[in-house]
Formats: sequence, structure tokens, C-alpha cells
Amino acid sequence: MAGLIRSAAQRTLFSSYSATSKALINGLHCQSRNAISTFPFQSSPYSTDTITKSPFEANILRILRNEIEYQIEYAPPQQPATKFNSYTVEDQPGKQLMIMKAKYGEIEDIEIKVSMVDAVEVVPKPGDDSTGENVRLHISLLVCISKENYSDAIECWCSAWPDSLVIHKLYVRTNDNKRPSLYKGPHFGSVCEKLQKVFRRYLEARGVNDELCAFLHEYMINKDRIELITWLGKIKSLVEK
Repeated sequence: MAGLIRSAAQRTLFSSYSATSKALINGLHCQSRNAISTFPFQSSPYSTDTITKSPFEANILRILRNEIEYQIEYAPPQQPATKFNSYTVEDQPGKQLMIMKAKYGEIEDIEIKVSMVDAVEVVPKPGDDSTGENVRLHISLLVCISKENYSDAIECWCSAWPDSLVIHKLYVRTNDNKRPSLYKGPHFGSVCEKLQKVFRRYLEARGVNDELCAFLHEYMINKDRIELITWLGKIKSLVEK
């Protein structure tokens, strides 16, 4: 995701971020009291002083240290949330994935698998006189709704934009092989409007709604910073050895 954002920034798009995304990023800056203050590789940043390194390797290490310090100071990562409303949140460190779980009623289980930011959409700025562009970040999620004593489950593939949820496909998944049934159903937008409205309310009742989208974007922006800093630290450790 960092590469996508940096690329967009070079085209002066990042400065015209959507209002929702700006609020999420600014929130990360303001929550320094909850920030992750240290990473494992920070404890001895100059631990290679006793090891002779070539000028080339020493330069790489210097650049890596500076980049790590910059990333931490620019927007200190927060401790990842472990709960959102009725959902438990299970981070997957080192993976581009997070999993949320909840129960609905006595027999219904909900599992949501959420990707990190996987796309960027460039949209025109609102207003008649505007010639600039905004950037919207996209997150994919797969919602699985299953019930006790039933072999089949509903699977729903959705897009989470910063301020809205878009449903793309509905599947019927058999729990025997964990794969969608042979007939995958029509695109959600092509079914009758009444069914679309009813199923949106069905998901909203289970907490899959616009509020969840805002949370996911905040969570994944923070996760991206954690993963980036951790990745930089691993590269630094390997160069030091």
C-alpha cells in the first residue's frame, strides 16, 4: 500500500485525499499516547558498531535507520484494535489480512476476512471549478454467515470504501469442501432492487455497514504502518548480520 500512496503523492493526489481518509490519517497522528513506542529492532540501532561493514553496507544501514525513524515519527503506529462493536478483531502479523468474528443470535456465526488496501481510485474533486483529483482507497472483504447444524453458508464479497459498502457477489458455500457451489449466482447489482435493499439491511443488522468501512480503513492504515516498519527492520537486521 505504501508504494501506491507514494506513487499517488508524486502526482499531487495525496494532498487532495478524500475528507474521510484525511480524518483517519490525522487520527493516527493525534493518538500518540497509544502509539507503539518500540519495535524489536529498535533496541540497539547501532549494534553493528563492533562489526566491520563495507562503506556500501554501512550506507544501506544508515538509510534504513533514517527511514525507520522517519516512519515512526511521521505517524506513530497504534496498538491494533482487538474489538469493534460485537466483533472480535484478529490481526495477522506479517500478512495482508485481518479476520473479524461475531455471533448473531444463538446459532449464527459471522466471519469477515479483510484485505489490506488493495487498490486506489482516482476521482475528480467535487465542485464546478475544481480541476484537481482525489484519491480513494479500496479494501476487499469476504463475509461468511453460517448457522449451526447447517452445512451451507452465505458468502458475500464486498468492497469497503472509506464511507460506503458495495456488495458485488453472493455465494452459497458448502462447509464440506469450503468452496463455493458450482453456480456462483449473478452479479449483485443485476438482481432486483427489492432483493438488493433487503439483503443490505440483512448485512447492516449484522454490523456489516458504512460504520464498519470507516473502522476498516482506520485499522488498515495503521496496520500498513506497522507492517512497513517491521519489514524495514527485518531488512536492516539481515544486512547487519
